Amino acid sequence: MTQRPIKLCVAALGGQGGGVLAEWLVEIAEAEGYLAQTTSVPGVAQRTGATIYYLEFFPRAEAERAGREPVMALMPVPGDVDCVVASELAEAGRAIQRGLVDGERTTLIASSHRSYSISEKSAMGQGAADAAGLIELARGQAKRLILFDMDAVAEQHHSVISSVLLGAICGSGVLPFARATFEVAIRKSGISVDTNLAAFADARERAERGEAAGTEQRAPALAPDSPAGVPARARSPSLQPLLDRVRRLPEAAQPLALEGVRRAIDYQDPAYAALYLSRLERIRAVDGRGEWALTAAVARGLALWMTFEDTIRVADLKTRAARFARVRGEIRAAPEQLFGITEFMKPRVAEIAGTLPATMGACVLASPRVSSWLGRMTRGKRIRTNTVSGFLLLHAIGGLKRWRRGTLRYLEENARIEDWLGRIERLAPAHYDLGVELARAQRLIKGYGETHERGWKNFSALLSRIDGLAARADGPAVMARLQEAALADEEGLTLAKELAALAAQPAAA
Repeated sequence: MTQRPIKLCVAALGGQGGGVLAEWLVEIAEAEGYLAQTTSVPGVAQRTGATIYYLEFFPRAEAERAGREPVMALMPVPGDVDCVVASELAEAGRAIQRGLVDGERTTLIASSHRSYSISEKSAMGQGAADAAGLIELARGQAKRLILFDMDAVAEQHHSVISSVLLGAICGSGVLPFARATFEVAIRKSGISVDTNLAAFADARERAERGEAAGTEQRAPALAPDSPAGVPARARSPSLQPLLDRVRRLPEAAQPLALEGVRRAIDYQDPAYAALYLSRLERIRAVDGRGEWALTAAVARGLALWMTFEDTIRVADLKTRAARFARVRGEIRAAPEQLFGITEFMKPRVAEIAGTLPATMGACVLASPRVSSWLGRMTRGKRIRTNTVSGFLLLHAIGGLKRWRRGTLRYLEENARIEDWLGRIERLAPAHYDLGVELARAQRLIKGYGETHERGWKNFSALLSRIDGLAARADGPAVMARLQEAALADEEGLTLAKELAALAAQPAAA
Protein backbone atom coordinates (compact mmCIF):
# COMPACT_ATOMS: atom_id res chain seq x y z
CA MET A 1 0.00 0.00 0.00
CA THR A 2 2.05 2.90 -1.34
CA GLN A 3 -0.51 5.71 -1.46
CA ARG A 4 -0.66 7.96 1.61
CA PRO A 5 -3.93 9.30 3.07
CA ILE A 6 -5.06 12.84 2.32
CA LYS A 7 -4.73 14.75 5.58
CA LEU A 8 -6.83 17.77 6.44
CA CYS A 9 -7.08 19.80 9.65
CA VAL A 10 -9.86 22.27 10.50
CA ALA A 11 -9.48 24.87 13.27
CA ALA A 12 -12.83 26.43 14.10
CA LEU A 13 -14.38 28.42 16.93
CA GLY A 14 -17.50 27.45 18.82
CA GLY A 15 -20.70 28.21 16.90
CA GLN A 16 -18.97 28.31 13.49
CA GLY A 17 -20.11 24.86 12.45
CA GLY A 18 -16.76 23.08 12.51
CA GLY A 19 -18.48 19.83 13.42
CA VAL A 20 -20.97 20.23 10.58
CA LEU A 21 -18.11 20.91 8.17
CA ALA A 22 -16.33 17.73 9.30
CA GLU A 23 -19.52 15.71 8.83
CA TRP A 24 -19.99 17.14 5.35
CA LEU A 25 -16.43 16.22 4.39
CA VAL A 26 -16.80 12.66 5.65
CA GLU A 27 -20.08 12.27 3.78
CA ILE A 28 -18.53 13.66 0.58
CA ALA A 29 -15.48 11.39 0.86
CA GLU A 30 -17.55 8.26 1.40
CA ALA A 31 -19.80 9.16 -1.54
CA GLU A 32 -16.64 9.43 -3.68
CA GLY A 33 -15.45 5.95 -2.64
CA TYR A 34 -13.00 6.95 0.08
CA LEU A 35 -12.49 5.66 3.59
CA ALA A 36 -12.71 8.55 6.04
CA GLN A 37 -11.75 9.07 9.65
CA THR A 38 -12.34 12.15 11.78
CA THR A 39 -11.46 13.14 15.32
CA SER A 40 -12.00 16.37 17.25
CA VAL A 41 -10.09 17.89 20.13
CA PRO A 42 -11.63 20.80 22.04
CA GLY A 43 -9.11 23.54 22.71
CA VAL A 44 -10.76 25.24 25.68
CA ALA A 45 -7.42 25.81 27.41
CA GLN A 46 -6.12 27.92 24.53
CA ARG A 47 -9.33 29.67 23.57
CA THR A 48 -12.87 29.12 24.77
CA GLY A 49 -14.82 27.11 22.18
CA ALA A 50 -11.92 26.53 19.76
CA THR A 51 -11.83 22.97 18.38
CA ILE A 52 -9.45 21.13 16.07
CA TYR A 53 -11.03 18.64 13.66
CA TYR A 54 -8.62 16.25 11.99
CA LEU A 55 -9.64 14.17 8.97
CA GLU A 56 -7.88 11.58 6.85
CA PHE A 57 -9.15 10.13 3.56
CA PHE A 58 -7.94 7.03 1.71
CA PRO A 59 -9.27 5.45 -1.53
CA ARG A 60 -11.34 2.39 -0.72
CA ALA A 61 -10.31 0.70 -3.98
CA GLU A 62 -6.62 1.04 -3.11
CA ALA A 63 -7.21 -0.55 0.30
CA GLU A 64 -9.13 -3.42 -1.29
CA ARG A 65 -6.32 -4.05 -3.78
CA ALA A 66 -3.83 -4.15 -0.92
CA GLY A 67 -6.06 -6.51 1.04
CA ARG A 68 -5.96 -4.52 4.25
CA GLU A 69 -7.31 -1.36 5.77
CA PRO A 70 -5.07 1.70 6.05
CA VAL A 71 -3.82 2.86 9.43
CA MET A 72 -4.97 6.45 10.00
CA ALA A 73 -3.76 8.87 12.64
CA LEU A 74 -5.98 10.43 15.29
CA MET A 75 -4.06 13.71 15.47
CA PRO A 76 -2.20 15.85 12.94
CA VAL A 77 1.58 15.53 12.84
CA PRO A 78 3.64 18.71 12.27
CA GLY A 79 4.89 18.90 8.69
CA ASP A 80 2.57 16.13 7.46
CA VAL A 81 -0.75 17.89 6.81
CA ASP A 82 -1.93 18.51 3.25
CA CYS A 83 -4.50 21.18 4.05
CA VAL A 84 -5.16 23.36 7.08
CA VAL A 85 -8.48 25.21 7.22
CA ALA A 86 -8.85 28.07 9.72
CA SER A 87 -12.16 29.80 10.31
CA GLU A 88 -10.43 32.93 11.66
CA LEU A 89 -7.05 34.59 11.18
CA ALA A 90 -5.61 33.98 14.65
CA GLU A 91 -6.52 30.28 14.38
CA ALA A 92 -4.40 30.17 11.24
CA GLY A 93 -1.56 31.66 13.25
CA ARG A 94 -1.98 29.03 15.95
CA ALA A 95 -1.89 26.25 13.35
CA ILE A 96 1.37 27.69 12.02
CA GLN A 97 2.74 27.92 15.55
CA ARG A 98 1.99 24.21 16.09
CA GLY A 99 3.96 23.37 12.96
CA LEU A 100 0.91 22.08 11.07
CA VAL A 101 1.55 24.37 8.08
CA ASP A 102 4.49 23.19 5.99
CA GLY A 103 5.99 25.27 3.20
CA GLU A 104 6.51 22.25 0.95
CA ARG A 105 3.23 20.44 1.53
CA THR A 106 0.41 22.46 3.09
CA THR A 107 -2.35 24.49 1.47
CA LEU A 108 -3.60 26.98 4.05
CA ILE A 109 -7.22 28.10 3.69
CA ALA A 110 -8.14 30.84 6.15
CA SER A 111 -10.57 33.65 6.75
CA SER A 112 -8.94 37.06 7.10
CA HIS A 113 -11.46 38.34 9.67
CA ARG A 114 -10.79 38.46 13.41
CA SER A 115 -12.83 37.08 16.30
CA TYR A 116 -10.95 38.38 19.30
CA SER A 117 -9.98 35.94 22.01
CA ILE A 118 -10.74 36.46 25.69
CA SER A 119 -7.13 37.43 26.40
CA GLU A 120 -7.25 40.04 23.63
CA LYS A 121 -10.52 41.51 24.87
CA SER A 122 -9.47 41.60 28.51
CA ALA A 123 -5.98 43.02 27.96
CA MET A 124 -5.43 46.23 29.90
CA GLY A 125 -3.67 47.79 26.92
CA GLN A 126 -3.57 46.95 23.23
CA GLY A 127 -3.87 43.18 23.36
CA ALA A 128 -5.07 42.42 19.83
CA ALA A 129 -2.76 40.33 17.68
CA ASP A 130 -1.23 42.08 14.68
CA ALA A 131 -3.44 41.03 11.76
CA ALA A 132 -1.00 42.27 9.12
CA GLY A 133 1.79 40.30 10.78
CA LEU A 134 -0.33 37.15 10.85
CA ILE A 135 -1.07 37.50 7.13
CA GLU A 136 2.60 37.91 6.28
CA LEU A 137 3.38 34.88 8.45
CA ALA A 138 0.77 32.83 6.58
CA ARG A 139 2.14 33.90 3.21
CA GLY A 140 5.64 32.93 4.22
CA GLN A 141 4.85 29.57 5.81
CA ALA A 142 2.27 27.93 3.53
CA LYS A 143 2.99 26.25 0.21
CA ARG A 144 -0.22 27.85 -1.05
CA LEU A 145 -2.45 30.39 0.65
CA ILE A 146 -6.16 31.01 0.06
CA LEU A 147 -7.22 33.95 2.21
CA PHE A 148 -10.30 36.16 2.15
CA ASP A 149 -12.96 37.42 4.54
CA MET A 150 -15.14 34.34 4.81
CA ASP A 151 -17.26 35.82 7.56
CA ALA A 152 -18.23 38.68 5.24
CA VAL A 153 -19.12 36.21 2.49
CA ALA A 154 -21.34 34.31 4.92
CA GLU A 155 -23.02 37.55 5.98
CA GLN A 156 -23.54 38.59 2.38
CA HIS A 157 -25.45 35.41 1.63
CA HIS A 158 -27.18 35.19 5.05
CA SER A 159 -25.40 31.91 5.56
CA VAL A 160 -22.88 30.45 8.02
CA ILE A 161 -19.12 30.29 7.69
CA SER A 162 -19.04 26.48 7.54
CA SER A 163 -20.60 26.54 4.06
CA VAL A 164 -18.03 29.16 3.00
CA LEU A 165 -15.18 26.99 4.30
CA LEU A 166 -16.59 24.03 2.39
CA GLY A 167 -16.70 26.08 -0.80
CA ALA A 168 -13.09 27.19 -0.31
CA ILE A 169 -11.97 23.59 0.21
CA CYS A 170 -13.79 22.55 -2.96
CA GLY A 171 -12.33 25.41 -5.00
CA SER A 172 -8.80 24.81 -3.74
CA GLY A 173 -8.65 21.38 -5.36
CA VAL A 174 -6.91 19.78 -2.39
CA LEU A 175 -9.56 17.03 -2.36
CA PRO A 176 -10.13 14.93 -5.51
CA PHE A 177 -13.90 15.13 -5.19
CA ALA A 178 -16.47 16.46 -7.68
CA ARG A 179 -18.18 19.77 -7.06
CA ALA A 180 -21.57 18.12 -7.45
CA THR A 181 -20.81 15.81 -4.52
CA PHE A 182 -20.14 18.81 -2.28
CA GLU A 183 -23.45 20.37 -3.32
CA VAL A 184 -25.34 17.11 -2.71
CA ALA A 185 -24.04 17.05 0.89
CA ILE A 186 -25.38 20.56 1.50
CA ARG A 187 -28.76 19.66 0.01
CA LYS A 188 -29.02 16.49 2.09
CA SER A 189 -28.61 18.53 5.28
CA GLY A 190 -31.96 20.17 4.52
CA ILE A 191 -31.01 23.34 6.47
CA SER A 192 -30.92 26.75 4.74
CA VAL A 193 -30.05 24.96 1.52
CA ASP A 194 -30.37 27.91 -0.85
CA THR A 195 -28.32 30.35 1.22
CA ASN A 196 -25.67 27.74 2.03
CA LEU A 197 -25.33 26.81 -1.65
CA ALA A 198 -24.97 30.48 -2.61
CA ALA A 199 -22.23 31.02 -0.01
CA PHE A 200 -20.56 27.75 -1.09
CA ALA A 201 -20.52 28.80 -4.75
CA ASP A 202 -19.12 32.26 -3.97
CA ALA A 203 -16.32 30.84 -1.83
CA ARG A 204 -15.53 28.13 -4.39
CA GLU A 205 -15.07 30.74 -7.12
CA ARG A 206 -12.81 32.83 -4.91
CA ALA A 207 -10.67 29.80 -4.05
CA GLU A 208 -10.44 28.79 -7.71
CA ARG A 209 -9.09 32.25 -8.45
CA GLY A 210 -6.50 31.66 -5.75
CA GLU A 211 -7.74 34.65 -3.78
CA ALA A 212 -5.31 35.79 -1.09
CA ALA A 213 -6.62 39.17 0.00
CA GLY A 214 -5.32 41.04 3.01
CA THR A 215 -7.21 42.96 5.67
CA GLU A 216 -6.89 46.42 4.20
CA GLN A 217 -9.70 48.73 5.21
CA ARG A 218 -10.71 51.88 3.43
CA ALA A 219 -10.31 55.03 5.47
CA PRO A 220 -13.60 56.80 6.21
CA ALA A 221 -14.31 59.67 3.86
CA LEU A 222 -13.83 63.12 5.35
CA ALA A 223 -16.39 65.84 5.01
CA PRO A 224 -15.65 67.91 1.90
CA ASP A 225 -15.94 71.24 3.68
CA SER A 226 -13.13 70.66 6.18
CA PRO A 227 -9.68 69.04 6.01
CA ALA A 228 -10.23 67.75 9.53
CA GLY A 229 -13.49 66.05 8.59
CA VAL A 230 -15.62 68.31 10.81
CA PRO A 231 -18.91 69.34 9.15
CA ALA A 232 -19.94 72.97 8.85
CA ARG A 233 -23.50 72.38 10.01
CA ALA A 234 -24.82 70.48 12.99
CA ARG A 235 -27.72 68.07 12.67
CA SER A 236 -29.79 70.29 14.93
CA PRO A 237 -29.72 74.11 15.14
CA SER A 238 -29.53 73.86 18.94
CA LEU A 239 -26.21 72.04 18.63
CA GLN A 240 -24.65 74.50 16.18
CA PRO A 241 -22.92 76.54 18.94
CA LEU A 242 -21.12 73.40 20.11
CA LEU A 243 -19.98 72.62 16.59
CA ASP A 244 -18.76 76.19 16.10
CA ARG A 245 -16.64 75.86 19.24
CA VAL A 246 -15.17 72.61 17.93
CA ARG A 247 -14.23 74.30 14.66
CA ARG A 248 -12.40 77.04 16.54
CA LEU A 249 -10.09 74.50 18.15
CA PRO A 250 -6.75 73.59 16.53
CA GLU A 251 -7.29 71.49 13.43
CA ALA A 252 -5.28 68.59 14.87
CA ALA A 253 -7.72 68.28 17.77
CA GLN A 254 -11.00 68.90 15.94
CA PRO A 255 -11.89 65.29 14.98
CA LEU A 256 -11.21 64.10 18.54
CA ALA A 257 -13.13 67.00 20.03
CA LEU A 258 -16.09 66.37 17.72
CA GLU A 259 -16.22 62.75 18.81
CA GLY A 260 -15.92 63.88 22.43
CA VAL A 261 -18.90 66.20 22.01
CA ARG A 262 -20.98 63.44 20.45
CA ARG A 263 -20.01 61.06 23.21
CA ALA A 264 -20.82 63.58 25.97
CA ILE A 265 -24.25 64.31 24.47
CA ASP A 266 -25.03 60.61 24.19
CA TYR A 267 -23.80 60.04 27.72
CA GLN A 268 -25.55 62.99 29.36
CA ASP A 269 -26.81 66.08 27.47
CA PRO A 270 -25.62 69.10 25.43
CA ALA A 271 -24.74 71.01 28.59
CA TYR A 272 -22.31 68.24 29.48
CA ALA A 273 -20.76 68.52 26.02
CA ALA A 274 -20.36 72.27 26.64
CA LEU A 275 -18.51 71.48 29.87
CA TYR A 276 -16.25 69.13 27.91
CA LEU A 277 -15.41 71.91 25.45
CA SER A 278 -14.83 74.44 28.22
CA ARG A 279 -12.30 72.16 29.84
CA LEU A 280 -10.62 71.49 26.51
CA GLU A 281 -10.41 75.21 25.78
CA ARG A 282 -8.57 75.67 29.09
CA ILE A 283 -5.88 73.28 27.87
CA ARG A 284 -5.68 74.90 24.45
CA ALA A 285 -4.95 78.20 26.21
CA VAL A 286 -1.76 76.77 27.75
CA ASP A 287 -0.71 74.71 24.73
CA GLY A 288 2.26 76.60 23.38
CA ARG A 289 3.40 74.12 20.75
CA GLY A 290 2.39 74.39 17.12
CA GLU A 291 1.62 70.68 16.75
CA TRP A 292 -1.06 70.87 19.50
CA ALA A 293 -0.14 67.44 20.88
CA LEU A 294 -1.31 68.38 24.38
CA THR A 295 -4.73 69.58 23.23
CA ALA A 296 -5.24 66.46 21.14
CA ALA A 297 -4.20 64.14 23.98
CA VAL A 298 -6.55 65.85 26.43
CA ALA A 299 -9.38 65.85 23.87
CA ARG A 300 -9.22 62.07 23.76
CA GLY A 301 -8.60 61.36 27.44
CA LEU A 302 -11.14 63.88 28.69
CA ALA A 303 -13.89 62.46 26.46
CA LEU A 304 -13.25 58.99 27.85
CA TRP A 305 -13.03 60.10 31.46
CA MET A 306 -16.13 62.28 31.38
CA THR A 307 -18.14 59.33 30.03
CA PHE A 308 -17.02 56.91 32.73
CA GLU A 309 -18.97 53.67 33.04
CA ASP A 310 -21.32 53.69 35.99
CA THR A 311 -24.39 51.54 36.63
CA ILE A 312 -26.53 54.13 34.88
CA ARG A 313 -24.46 53.95 31.72
CA VAL A 314 -24.33 50.15 31.70
CA ALA A 315 -28.10 49.85 32.13
CA ASP A 316 -28.69 52.44 29.42
CA LEU A 317 -26.54 50.62 26.89
CA LYS A 318 -28.11 47.25 27.64
CA THR A 319 -31.64 48.48 26.90
CA ARG A 320 -31.02 50.36 23.65
CA ALA A 321 -32.84 49.27 20.52
CA ALA A 322 -29.56 49.27 18.61
CA ARG A 323 -28.20 46.58 20.93
CA PHE A 324 -31.17 44.29 20.34
CA ALA A 325 -30.81 44.83 16.59
CA ARG A 326 -27.10 44.01 16.78
CA VAL A 327 -27.72 40.81 18.73
CA ARG A 328 -30.47 39.80 16.30
CA GLY A 329 -28.04 40.30 13.44
CA GLU A 330 -25.23 38.40 15.16
CA ILE A 331 -27.37 35.33 15.80
CA ARG A 332 -29.03 35.70 12.38
CA ALA A 333 -32.53 35.53 13.82
CA ALA A 334 -35.31 35.86 11.26
CA PRO A 335 -37.74 38.81 11.69
CA GLU A 336 -40.45 36.48 13.00
CA GLN A 337 -38.15 34.66 15.43
CA LEU A 338 -38.08 35.44 19.13
CA PHE A 339 -34.83 35.52 21.08
CA GLY A 340 -33.84 36.36 24.63
CA ILE A 341 -30.89 38.04 26.34
CA THR A 342 -29.88 37.18 29.88
CA GLU A 343 -27.77 39.80 31.64
CA PHE A 344 -25.44 38.45 34.32
CA MET A 345 -25.31 41.33 36.79
CA LYS A 346 -23.06 41.45 39.83
CA PRO A 347 -23.02 45.04 41.05
CA ARG A 348 -20.78 45.68 44.02
CA VAL A 349 -21.77 47.80 46.99
CA ALA A 350 -19.46 50.60 45.85
CA GLU A 351 -21.21 50.76 42.48
CA ILE A 352 -24.65 50.83 44.07
CA ALA A 353 -23.58 53.53 46.49
CA GLY A 354 -22.05 55.47 43.62
CA THR A 355 -25.45 55.63 41.91
CA LEU A 356 -27.13 57.12 44.98
CA PRO A 357 -27.19 60.82 45.90
CA ALA A 358 -23.78 61.75 47.26
CA THR A 359 -24.77 62.05 50.93
CA MET A 360 -26.78 58.84 50.91
CA GLY A 361 -24.08 56.93 49.04
CA ALA A 362 -21.42 58.04 51.52
CA CYS A 363 -23.62 56.86 54.40
CA VAL A 364 -24.05 53.45 52.78
CA LEU A 365 -20.29 53.01 52.40
CA ALA A 366 -19.72 54.16 55.96
CA SER A 367 -22.13 51.54 57.38
CA PRO A 368 -20.74 47.97 57.47
CA ARG A 369 -24.21 46.63 58.26
CA VAL A 370 -25.91 48.26 55.27
CA SER A 371 -23.00 47.39 52.99
CA SER A 372 -23.15 43.74 54.05
CA TRP A 373 -26.91 43.59 53.49
CA LEU A 374 -26.63 45.15 50.04
CA GLY A 375 -23.84 42.76 49.13
CA ARG A 376 -26.02 39.76 49.96
CA MET A 377 -29.03 41.15 48.10
CA THR A 378 -27.21 41.86 44.84
CA ARG A 379 -24.91 38.87 44.60
CA GLY A 380 -25.14 37.21 41.14
CA LYS A 381 -28.39 38.55 39.68
CA ARG A 382 -29.68 37.39 36.29
CA ILE A 383 -31.94 39.79 34.43
CA ARG A 384 -33.68 38.90 31.18
CA THR A 385 -34.06 42.08 29.17
CA ASN A 386 -36.52 40.44 26.77
CA THR A 387 -39.08 40.32 29.58
CA VAL A 388 -41.16 43.31 30.58
CA SER A 389 -39.96 43.31 34.19
CA GLY A 390 -36.29 42.86 33.32
CA PHE A 391 -36.32 45.51 30.61
CA LEU A 392 -38.19 48.05 32.73
CA LEU A 393 -35.80 47.54 35.65
CA LEU A 394 -32.70 48.34 33.60
CA HIS A 395 -34.49 51.02 31.59
CA ALA A 396 -35.44 52.77 34.84
CA ILE A 397 -31.83 52.64 36.06
CA GLY A 398 -30.63 54.00 32.73
CA GLY A 399 -33.17 56.82 33.03
CA LEU A 400 -31.46 58.04 36.20
CA LYS A 401 -28.88 59.88 34.12
CA ARG A 402 -30.83 63.14 34.50
CA TRP A 403 -29.82 63.02 38.18
CA ARG A 404 -26.29 61.71 37.55
CA ARG A 405 -24.62 65.02 38.48
CA GLY A 406 -25.79 64.58 42.05
CA THR A 407 -24.55 61.03 42.51
CA LEU A 408 -21.57 60.09 44.65
CA ARG A 409 -19.69 58.54 41.73
CA TYR A 410 -20.09 61.65 39.56
CA LEU A 411 -18.77 63.97 42.26
CA GLU A 412 -15.77 61.70 42.85
CA GLU A 413 -14.89 61.43 39.16
CA ASN A 414 -15.50 65.13 38.57
CA ALA A 415 -13.04 66.04 41.34
CA ARG A 416 -10.45 63.65 39.91
CA ILE A 417 -10.85 65.13 36.42
CA GLU A 418 -10.37 68.66 37.72
CA ASP A 419 -7.24 67.64 39.61
CA TRP A 420 -5.85 65.97 36.47
CA LEU A 421 -6.55 69.02 34.31
CA GLY A 422 -5.06 71.35 36.91
CA ARG A 423 -1.83 69.37 37.01
CA ILE A 424 -1.61 69.44 33.21
CA GLU A 425 -2.15 73.21 33.17
CA ARG A 426 0.66 73.69 35.67
CA LEU A 427 3.05 71.37 33.83
CA ALA A 428 2.48 72.64 30.30
CA PRO A 429 4.48 75.93 30.39
CA ALA A 430 7.77 74.44 31.64
CA HIS A 431 7.35 70.68 31.15
CA TYR A 432 5.24 70.37 28.00
CA ASP A 433 6.22 66.80 27.04
CA LEU A 434 5.57 65.53 30.56
CA GLY A 435 2.16 67.22 30.45
CA VAL A 436 1.39 65.36 27.24
CA GLU A 437 2.34 62.06 28.86
CA LEU A 438 0.16 62.84 31.87
CA ALA A 439 -2.73 63.50 29.48
CA ARG A 440 -2.09 60.21 27.74
CA ALA A 441 -1.96 58.38 31.07
CA GLN A 442 -5.74 58.68 31.31
CA ARG A 443 -5.89 55.48 29.23
CA LEU A 444 -5.06 53.57 32.41
CA ILE A 445 -8.53 54.40 33.78
CA LYS A 446 -11.17 52.28 32.11
CA GLY A 447 -14.12 49.97 32.69
CA TYR A 448 -15.96 49.63 35.96
CA GLY A 449 -15.77 47.61 39.14
CA GLU A 450 -12.44 45.98 39.92
CA THR A 451 -11.06 46.89 36.49
CA HIS A 452 -11.64 50.57 37.19
CA GLU A 453 -10.15 50.26 40.68
CA ARG A 454 -6.95 48.70 39.32
CA GLY A 455 -6.66 51.39 36.69
CA TRP A 456 -7.18 54.18 39.19
CA LYS A 457 -4.63 52.65 41.56
CA ASN A 458 -2.01 52.55 38.79
CA PHE A 459 -2.87 56.06 37.63
CA SER A 460 -2.56 57.36 41.18
CA ALA A 461 0.84 55.71 41.52
CA LEU A 462 2.03 57.58 38.43
CA LEU A 463 0.41 60.79 39.59
CA SER A 464 2.34 60.68 42.85
CA ARG A 465 5.62 60.64 40.88
CA ILE A 466 4.86 63.65 38.68
CA ASP A 467 6.79 66.18 40.76
CA GLY A 468 9.84 63.93 40.83
CA LEU A 469 9.63 63.30 37.09
CA ALA A 470 9.37 67.05 36.43
CA ALA A 471 12.83 67.39 37.96
CA ARG A 472 14.33 64.83 35.57
CA ALA A 473 15.51 65.52 32.05
CA ASP A 474 14.14 62.12 31.01
CA GLY A 475 10.84 62.60 32.87
CA PRO A 476 8.55 62.25 29.81
CA ALA A 477 10.29 59.05 28.66
CA VAL A 478 10.07 57.56 32.15
CA MET A 479 6.38 58.48 32.37
CA ALA A 480 5.72 56.76 29.03
CA ARG A 481 7.59 53.68 30.23
CA LEU A 482 5.59 53.56 33.46
CA GLN A 483 2.34 53.66 31.50
CA GLU A 484 3.38 50.64 29.44
CA ALA A 485 4.35 48.84 32.64
CA ALA A 486 0.94 49.60 34.17
CA LEU A 487 -0.74 48.04 31.14
CA ALA A 488 1.46 44.94 31.14
CA ASP A 489 -0.46 42.89 33.72
CA GLU A 490 -3.54 43.09 35.95
CA GLU A 491 -1.65 42.43 39.16
CA GLY A 492 0.54 45.51 38.77
CA LEU A 493 3.73 43.50 39.19
CA THR A 494 5.52 45.08 36.24
CA LEU A 495 4.62 48.58 37.39
CA ALA A 496 5.75 47.84 40.95
CA LYS A 497 9.09 46.62 39.61
CA GLU A 498 9.51 49.74 37.46
CA LEU A 499 8.62 52.03 40.36
CA ALA A 500 11.09 50.26 42.64
CA ALA A 501 13.81 50.61 40.03
CA LEU A 502 12.93 54.26 39.57
CA ALA A 503 13.22 54.94 43.28
CA ALA A 504 16.71 53.45 43.27
CA GLN A 505 17.88 55.55 40.33
CA PRO A 506 19.48 58.99 40.54
CA ALA A 507 17.79 61.68 38.47
CA ALA A 508 18.99 61.76 34.87
CA ALA A 509 21.23 64.67 34.04
